[in-house]
Amino acid sequence: MKCLRCGHCCINYDVEIVDNKHDGLNENNVTYKPGGVKCKHLRGEHPGAYSCELHDMEWYKLTPCYDFGQIESSPDSECRMGRFILDGKQRTMR
Repeated sequence: MKCLRCGHCCINYDVEIVDNKHDGLNENNVTYKPGGVKCKHLRGEHPGAYSCELHDMEWYKLTPCYDFGQIESSPDSECRMGRFILDGKQRTMR
């Protein structure tokens, strides 16, 4: 899945994250990030321009964030939620 850097996952989802990026991924260096709270590793100020300061770490591929995906047809498929947000669409509550 191709991330469109909308920030939705890094703000709205509950996830275990690496606490201190300099200490790497280990069981003593993880913390819980609740949904609705911006991940401390997320940089940028608006959807489409966000970036993660952990993506280039050698251990990033072992994190839950790396494993996240949707039911995409190929690794090059755009994230559906990201496209929805960047296109300015909104959900309606019923």
